[in-house]
Amino acid sequence: MSSARTRDHRKYEWIAAALLFLFAAAIVAWQNSRLAVLWDLSYILENAHRISQGQIPYRDFPFPYAPLTFLIQAALIKLSGRVFWHTTAYCAVLNGLATVLTWRILVNIFREAGCKSRWLALLLALPLIPLGIYSIFPHPFYDPDCTFAILLAVFLLQTSDRSPVKPGASWLSSLWPLLAGAALIVPLFVKQNTGLAFIVSAISALVLLIAIEILRRAPSRRFLLIITGAALALGLAMLLISFTAGLKNYWHWTIQFAASRRTPARAEMLGIYSDKVLILWFALIALGVVSLWLCRRSDNRLLAPLSALLMAAPFVWPAIYLLRDSDPSERADRLLNVWPVLLVFSFMVATVKIKRRSGIAIFLPFILIAAVHGAFMSQQLWGSTYAIWPLFMILLAMTIADLSRGPEHQHMKVFYWFQLPFTALVVISLVISGSFYLKAHERLDYANLDDGDLQRSSLPQLKGMATRGDWIPNFEELVRYTDEHIPRDEGIIVLPGEDLFYFTTGRTPKFPVLLFDHTVNPFSPEEILNLARARDIRWLIVKQEMQDEDEGIEKQRDELTEALEQDFEQVESLSNYDIYRRRDPNQKDDDDDDPN
Repeated sequence: MSSARTRDHRKYEWIAAALLFLFAAAIVAWQNSRLAVLWDLSYILENAHRISQGQIPYRDFPFPYAPLTFLIQAALIKLSGRVFWHTTAYCAVLNGLATVLTWRILVNIFREAGCKSRWLALLLALPLIPLGIYSIFPHPFYDPDCTFAILLAVFLLQTSDRSPVKPGASWLSSLWPLLAGAALIVPLFVKQNTGLAFIVSAISALVLLIAIEILRRAPSRRFLLIITGAALALGLAMLLISFTAGLKNYWHWTIQFAASRRTPARAEMLGIYSDKVLILWFALIALGVVSLWLCRRSDNRLLAPLSALLMAAPFVWPAIYLLRDSDPSERADRLLNVWPVLLVFSFMVATVKIKRRSGIAIFLPFILIAAVHGAFMSQQLWGSTYAIWPLFMILLAMTIADLSRGPEHQHMKVFYWFQLPFTALVVISLVISGSFYLKAHERLDYANLDDGDLQRSSLPQLKGMATRGDWIPNFEELVRYTDEHIPRDEGIIVLPGEDLFYFTTGRTPKFPVLLFDHTVNPFSPEEILNLARARDIRWLIVKQEMQDEDEGIEKQRDELTEALEQDFEQVESLSNYDIYRRRDPNQKDDDDDDPN
């Protein structure tokens, strides 16, 4: 390739990367300009704030999640202060980087398969503008961070695979596989279920690759180095946890307690494959595969676009359904239902074509399928897919690449008559249906984001926060009240913990639980009451109307309020908050002695 042509390609790549980054980042900024999901946002930032003050999770307070997202936000708070718009910038940057990183992974996939890598990869990256890791939920969270960590690990695995380590080479040549191995461990400490599925499947694949290379009498040093890097990183992480929170505490909260509160039943996990419409989609895909096979055998080009149309039908249906039904929930269902179609389709194609791939690409589809099912352990299909769409696009790309593999002279014909039509149809559908899914924020339907006028915060700490309803002005009233009437060194319980109370006020939490729902609160109402007495909690703040419409959280709030009213009496009622103060024990005894 001439130097001028190489410069043109590099120029194109930089322009493509910049545009993908800017559009993906802009989506996050737009989302934050119109909505704030208080419950989930508060869980991350409230705990990050207490960590930034020196409190250690697992040891000092119950914490059933992996630590890295919280540690990152705690570090940002330490470096830049308690400022909300910094979190928007973080999510925007990470969304842009994840989209660009996915695009580069797609380029590598198609390049390895001998396909037209630049155009196909760019097309398949476009749906990630509305469906990026932080596009749908635009606040810091562990699901998007975990996907980013997986993308980085996959990219480093591909890089290591393209640069085999030869005996006698300098130590620098071993750096990429060691980094790739270390990166494999990171998702485990961002989100347990997804990360564990990813690392177990990846290490298993590497062991199999070493066995395959030994049987072929081919060098397997790079795979050994990757496993070595993973072992070193895991050992270092265990040492850090042991010297801070304690391994026993970490195991109890992140594995035992988290599993007891969140693990779904097997029937729920397999339920996504029980929809009868899948039979129709798989029948159309099978006809498309047969048509593509006949195209190769008969050299009839007309069969290739027919094959593309048949195989694209399940993925085009969500966009067509937009014309049929205006219900956002039904539209979202049709979009999310492409997941089981692709998971089965990609698994079958990857299995059939396994001998045509080499290196880490042999097992990469199976690793990603395992990671996706690990993510489903949180909230199954509906709740878990919002941050893993990059994995969808990678699986789709590997499926397209596998279907296109064949004699070298067929690549150009297959590209114009199958790859390009199929990819274009799927991409157009995902961009359209994904944009409607994003705008309707149907994934966030558990929060009341539509009632009332758009309100923006006037507090310096919450600059940039905006959402519909009176949630922000009511909370600012609470902040002003506490600043004026509650001493900063006195303990407070805020029920149910939906707001950024400690992050905004800078107060130090004196109670071990900040958000009270079944998945994170291990204590009964009686235990909460006893803990409040032991910790000398003087104040109780109860939020009446919640943005989060989960009835379970409301029920637990009411039960806790009833229990705590034994020791607390209401002294003030704000627009959406009741303020309670601990009764004076002497006054309580006098009241008990009063015969009236």
